[in-house]
Amino acid sequence: MSKVKIHHFSLTIIFALLIFQTKGAFSKETHAPERSTYIAPYASSPPKVDGVANEQVWQLAKWKLLNHRWLGPEYSSTDFQGRYKVVWNKSKLYLLVEIVDDILIDTHRDPLIQYWDDDCLEIFLDEDFSGGEHQYNHNAFAYHMSLDNQAIDIGTNKQAQNYSHHVESRWKQQGSKLFWELGIDVYQDNYQDNGENNQPVNLSPGKVMGLMLAYCDNDGSELRENFIGSESAVGGAPDRGWKDAGLFGKLILAK
Repeated sequence: MSKVKIHHFSLTIIFALLIFQTKGAFSKETHAPERSTYIAPYASSPPKVDGVANEQVWQLAKWKLLNHRWLGPEYSSTDFQGRYKVVWNKSKLYLLVEIVDDILIDTHRDPLIQYWDDDCLEIFLDEDFSGGEHQYNHNAFAYHMSLDNQAIDIGTNKQAQNYSHHVESRWKQQGSKLFWELGIDVYQDNYQDNGENNQPVNLSPGKVMGLMLAYCDNDGSELRENFIGSESAVGGAPDRGWKDAGLFGKLILAK
C-alpha cells in the first residue's frame, strides 16, 4: 500500500473517530442519563379523541407509567396513579392517559393564571430530540392540559400562552379512573407565536422525538401537592423539565 493511500486511510479513521466522539459528547450534553425509550405503533385508522378509547389501535401500544415523584410528599394509590400510551399517523401524535385521582381540582378559572397549581396533565414534546433549554423558546413545548381541555405553555414573550389549537383533548371518567385522549400537532423549533404560516410537521416511520408526561395533583390546597412524571429527574431540581428538554425520554415512531 502506498504512503498516500496509508495517509488517506489514517485520516479516514481519525475523522470517523472524531464524529463518533462528537456524537457521544453531544448526547451526553443534551440528555440526562437513563432516559427511557417508547416505541409508538402506527395508527392506520386514527383514534377518535373522545375519552372512550375503544379503538383497536390502542391494543397495539404498551403502557408506560407515571411513577417518578418529582415534588410533594408520599401519596397513596387511591390518591394518584397514572400511565399512558402513544400511537401516531402522518399528521398527529395520539396519547391515551389513564389516571386515578380521588379529587379533581380546577380553582383558577383564568387558564393563564397558576395553571400548574390545578390538577393538570403536562405533555413535554421535543420535535427533534435535540434536548437543551426551552424555557422561553420553542425548542420544545410543555403543554399544561387543564381539566377544561386547554393547552397552556410559556411563549417567547415570557408569558403564558394558550396553545389549545395544537392539541385536541377530551376525557371521561369511568369508575375511579379518568381516561384522557389527546391528538397533538407537532411543531418544529422555528414556530412563531404570532406567525400566520406555522405548519405542523408530517410524521414518518423512524422519526425520533423527545417525550415526557407528568401530572400536577392538587387535593384542595392553595398550591399543588404533588408533581409526578414519567422520567426520573437526575441531579438538579426534580421539576426542571419545564425548561430542560434533556430530561425527556426518547419516542420512536414505528411502522
